[in-house]
Amino acid sequence: MTPMSDSQNSRSQVAIDLLKQLLNETRYLESGEILRLLTSFREQLDGEIRQIGQFTLRRGQLLAEIPLCGDYPRLGTLHRQLNELEMDEFLKVHSVFTLHHNCTQYRDLLAQQALNLVEAELRANGKGAPPVPFALLSTGSDGRDEQTLITDQDHLIVYGDEGGDNADVWFTDFSLLLVERLAEIGFAKCTGDMMPSNPTWRGSLLQWKRRLISIVRYECAPEDFGKNMMNLIVLSDARYVAGDRELAEELVETIRSVEHDYFQALWGMAKAATEMRLALGFLKRIWTEASGEHKGEFNLKLLAWAPLIMNVRILAINQGIPATNTIRRIELLQEERSFSPAVAAGLCEGYEVLTRHRILLQIRVIKGIQKDAHFLNPYELAADEREKIRQAMLRIEELQKTIHTNFSIV
Repeated sequence: MTPMSDSQNSRSQVAIDLLKQLLNETRYLESGEILRLLTSFREQLDGEIRQIGQFTLRRGQLLAEIPLCGDYPRLGTLHRQLNELEMDEFLKVHSVFTLHHNCTQYRDLLAQQALNLVEAELRANGKGAPPVPFALLSTGSDGRDEQTLITDQDHLIVYGDEGGDNADVWFTDFSLLLVERLAEIGFAKCTGDMMPSNPTWRGSLLQWKRRLISIVRYECAPEDFGKNMMNLIVLSDARYVAGDRELAEELVETIRSVEHDYFQALWGMAKAATEMRLALGFLKRIWTEASGEHKGEFNLKLLAWAPLIMNVRILAINQGIPATNTIRRIELLQEERSFSPAVAAGLCEGYEVLTRHRILLQIRVIKGIQKDAHFLNPYELAADEREKIRQAMLRIEELQKTIHTNFSIV
């Protein structure tokens, strides 16, 4: 018999505790009332199981079609159908982590198939096969396995060093076409131009290494410092998607080594993280815009969610933690005693509540209820939910203070 994992044991214990809680509520009922209550509970539970089973079955059918799909319009349709399925399931179960896992899974498959089709397209156009091995990596929320319902392209390409100028030319053509094809199937172009069509986000392994060293040694033009530092932060979340895995992992290891070994660059990233504003105002109440289009609202992404991601990232890099996923980073930081169990639990809870409301805002945009997916009116929420958001920001503020002290930022 295979022993149960810790996560399986934990889920089993949750189920047992819920059943005990339910039975405890029946203490003052007669046996007939207890039977009716438990029967009703079972019927509702059976209905939930059936519906989630239908989501799972449909998702499996759509996923199985992606690697067999030979045209971009159909890939775009599959992408839309999977997004709609994920939205429906999220509105049913409100599981941030289920949505993260599923969106990341099917977008990886879509990107992989787009890669295959673009390769075939270049061959058909007389450009030939890839001259050297290469890999596609993702950054941003995709790199952290934290995809949500609205996505854009945050990809980079690395290729082998043996191809010379011919490889540079081939991968230029490949990257330009790939970005267009990904846009066709529902990956919006990155407004910050963090895509392999931009020469900054593609190159041979040696070109990438030189680029990284140039950033951390401050060899670039002073006016490019802010942009280069942001690029380095983005690269912290790089993750393999498709192509040559060994090549991708060598680049990821290089990024981690450079960030960890050049303390001055890490210090600059830490300073930026601790200076990120939070939507906390007088007496630590939630701050909102006093006038304008977003009066009574605040930018949930910039003033709460992003500072949490950024500050956890800094500590993870400093401690040499290889994970990119935010929750996993928090768990590993607890394991190596950077966080107490209480602090880690509070940060995980904060991440869940902030991300859940980000997803709900995205759904409002998708359904045409509002235009912006970032601004939230906290006073439209129940008081306890509003307090959860406030507590999340207070925990982030404490995290910023910890990093400020640890890095001796003045």
